[in-house]
Amino acid sequence: MTALEEFLVHQPAPSPAPSLGIGILGAGAIVNAGHLLAYQEARYNVVAIADVNLAAAQQTAARFAIPHAYDSLDALLADPAVQVVDFAVPPWVQVEGAPRAAASGRHVLCQKPLALTYDNARRIVEAAEAAGVKLAVNQQMRWEPLVAAAKRLLDAGWIGTATGARIDVNINTDWRAWPWMLDMPRMEIFVHSIHYLDTMRYLFGEPALVFSRGAWYPGQPGKGETRTLTVLDYGPEKQVFVSAEHNNQAGDTYAILRIDGTEGALGGRFGVFDNYPHGAPDDLWVISKRHTNGERQSMQLPGTWIPGAFVGPMGDLLRAAAGGPEPLTSGRDNLKTLQVALAAYRSMDEHRAVAPEEIG
Repeated sequence: MTALEEFLVHQPAPSPAPSLGIGILGAGAIVNAGHLLAYQEARYNVVAIADVNLAAAQQTAARFAIPHAYDSLDALLADPAVQVVDFAVPPWVQVEGAPRAAASGRHVLCQKPLALTYDNARRIVEAAEAAGVKLAVNQQMRWEPLVAAAKRLLDAGWIGTATGARIDVNINTDWRAWPWMLDMPRMEIFVHSIHYLDTMRYLFGEPALVFSRGAWYPGQPGKGETRTLTVLDYGPEKQVFVSAEHNNQAGDTYAILRIDGTEGALGGRFGVFDNYPHGAPDDLWVISKRHTNGERQSMQLPGTWIPGAFVGPMGDLLRAAAGGPEPLTSGRDNLKTLQVALAAYRSMDEHRAVAPEEIG
């Protein structure tokens, strides 16, 4: 076993999550391919599902042996077995529904983006705080295998002080698979790269400035940008950026993370985009002066982004609801991710670097 494998294998597992009753709002593709497969594996207690398309809710309930299927949030909230509501709906539906769920005394897991405006997101957070319930946002990439491994290696000093990082994604996305996205005038960052911006915050903290450029592709479906480049300013000794291209026509798709440091570097490949959403395992490599004698060590990581990482935000929320620490992706924390995303959009509009603190 290599030093890299030895280090990662012996990381402590999270404590078990309490068995609170979960109700899911939304029975779309990501619920079936992500949420419920993960919850089933983790043995979370899903007691109900609701969707405006009752037939879709009933089909999903039958597939995953969920006791009750409903056609509305009202019906879901009328079920006394539901103690946690998992929102898997577009942000404009969530903005109306999440405060109602919180006011009913339910803990809430929100989808990303938390909202399309900072004020609406803040209202959701404040509603949960006023009701005394826990709120988390489903930024599950923090539990994605490559990101989780990179975080552990960084925290343990394997590559010294980080001096630069990039997430570079060049894929082909058929946005028509999500019809509700096509009318969004702002799309790519809100529904995709917000994961990468949240990951950079998770790894490196708060950027001082954000500079972003959005672009379209000839004949693309949808109104919003489908290609973005976002630079996060962490000072003169650290270069950090996120590049996302969804219009690859050559077939040579890739999605990578690389982090450089004063004593080495680490990185790898996100396997989820191989036959999305089923994907393939992530690859990880590291070169460390201290731990690998400057030699490259690599391994294939266990676990998946979809569905595996979806266990993380819900498990965190369940533990917080039972008196544990605040969720890693709490509503308050996620307001900062939304500030970065909105700063990127303001940067596109105004052609300048924007401080996230300008938002809200």
